[in-house]
Order: sequence, then C-alpha cells, then structure tokens
Amino acid sequence: MIPYTDAMHEALDRLDGLGPEIGEAELVNHGPMAAEALAALGHGAEVGTWVQTWRASRPFHQAPPVTFDLDGDDETSWRPALGDRNKLGDWEGLFHRELTEAPWQDVLARWWPRLLPGLFTRVTHGLIRTAHAVRSLASTTGTGQTQLTELARALAMWASRFTALPGTAQLTGNSDVATAVAALPRTWLEPDDRTPWTDATRDRLQHPDALPGYLPALSALHTGDPHRLITEMTTEFAGIYQAHPEVMPIPLVHAVTAPAAVRLVLPHLPADHHPATVEALWQANVAMLLAFTIDRRGEDTALNTAIDSDPPPLDELIARAVEHGDDHVIKFTEAAAREHALRPDPRYPAAVHAAQQRIPRLNR
Repeated sequence: MIPYTDAMHEALDRLDGLGPEIGEAELVNHGPMAAEALAALGHGAEVGTWVQTWRASRPFHQAPPVTFDLDGDDETSWRPALGDRNKLGDWEGLFHRELTEAPWQDVLARWWPRLLPGLFTRVTHGLIRTAHAVRSLASTTGTGQTQLTELARALAMWASRFTALPGTAQLTGNSDVATAVAALPRTWLEPDDRTPWTDATRDRLQHPDALPGYLPALSALHTGDPHRLITEMTTEFAGIYQAHPEVMPIPLVHAVTAPAAVRLVLPHLPADHHPATVEALWQANVAMLLAFTIDRRGEDTALNTAIDSDPPPLDELIARAVEHGDDHVIKFTEAAAREHALRPDPRYPAAVHAAQQRIPRLNR
C-alpha cells in the first residue's frame, strides 16, 4: 500500500517537464489528472507503473520557454495573453511566482474569476486539471513543491488555451437540469455530422444564432445550492452518456467529470465565487450537449435503462478501470464513484460500465 501523497510525488516527478498536449492532434495531457484519480481511488501502488506505461505510449509536446514576465497585478499585461498558446511558458512562470509568494488558496481565489469565463477551455480540461491539482494540494501535509508546480501548470494551460463561449449564463429560470435539458432542441446538426469536435462544430459554438435553443438555455436553470445543482448535472449527464452509444465515446465523459471537478474546488473558493462557477459550468454542459449529440434518443428512459442494465457494483468497476488503464476511464470512474457516494444513483455505475466497454484500453 503506497500512501496517496507518496504516489503523487512519484507520479508528478515522472511526468515533470511534459507539455500540456500530445501528438499531432494536440490531445490534452491527461497524465497528472489520471494519476491523481488513481491515487484518490486508493490504488497508489499502481500509479508508478501506470505513469510509466502511459508516458511511453504517447508523443509529447515540450512546453515553450518563458519569453516575457507577465504581471498579475497589471491587467494590460496578463489579459492580452489569455488564449495565446505561445505564452504558455510565460503563464507558468507567472503562476510559479505567485504560488511562491502567497498561499495557493489565495492564488486560486485571485485567478478563478479571471479564468472562469473560459471554463469550456479544451472541453473543460483547464478546469479539470486544476481541480485535480487542488485536491492533491489539499490532501498533502505541508506544502509540496511538486503539487504547487502542477497547480501552476494546470492554471497555465487553462490561461494559455483560454476559450470563452458566446453568451452569459444566469441562474434565473424555473427549470431543474433534467427539464432544461429536455427542452433543448437538437436538430441543427446534419445526420451524418457526428464527429465529436470538427472545425464546423467549433465554428457553430462561436455563433449562437446557429444553435437553436442555446442562448435561451443559459437562463433556464433555477438558482439553488451549488452542490445540489452539481448533483443534478452529474446524474443527468451520466444518463445522457449511457443513452448515446452512437457518438464518439470520450467527449460526453466531460459533462460528468467537469461538474465533479468543480465540486472538488468549491470548498477552497470564497462563497461569492460559487454562483458564477455553477453558471459557467451549466453553460459548458449545454455547449457539450449541443456539440456532441443530434437527438434525445434514450435520454428520457436513462434512469430505467440503468436500473434494468444491472451493471457491476462500483467496487468492481473501480478494479476494472485500473486494469483497463485508459486515462478517461480512470477519471470518469473516480468522478462517478465519488458522486455516487454522495447521492447514490444507478446512472453512475451504468455510465461507467458503458464507458469501459466503449473506450479502447491502454496499450501495455
């Protein structure tokens, strides 16, 4: 049995120096996130081997060097650098300096509202990597330098790839998540346009008039306790994931892992940041739903389908995820297990079981 903190030190040391993206397709580097999820699941003994196997299977980009010192106190310095991929090293340098000079909780609270409009960045991976880094720091006795470095890199990836969605979400409606989702029309994609993230899809997301129902949905959700709204999102979108075997198996995973990631961060943020965080989260999930599905097939009956499918218990699904090895499967399983522990719902294990069957295993 390797303790969580020891497993994380080993994992982050082995992953040190890798850029935020992988290969020609510039896929997101999931190594630190999946390693942390494995450790959180109590499988610290498998973390080192998993990192070694995973790292050997992927070609990484190297992070660019620091070229200019960004000033976090000067908005004319940092704001133009948001979304500038060439400034990744500069952003990392900025966050390194701030995390050296102030408690990490203060740095997180300072930058959270600045980065929040870009919560959708890299299909929410800026948020998710930050959340895993936050849990690692919060779970470590004392201040671990490797964990601080990982938080700096997570925030730098979020800032340098910053992408804001059109419109502004406001929780001023009367609908719960299930009702708001059911009201969304999904007829705007051509039937054969099912690729998960084409340039055409990205362009549509930047032009809300091409997304029937998108802007009205941003204000459809009722206000309420942020944690209750997160639970509504994770249960509903776990059912949605299970209901759509016809789409690529990875993108909709993030409609569950992103809300679960927000839940990890909220205790470390001032309370006045919470409403805007849930609003941005809802906006991102609406965008994912419209980007990656073309109809509502199976969504209305997802709860009954989950009950009838009788998936394995979560303890067994966790063991299968460790053996499966894919980073998304590990993160999805950990997030669903954590959400299920808070409010049991059969859609969580059913969605995890579906993901483990649909997503290819890690080549070992």
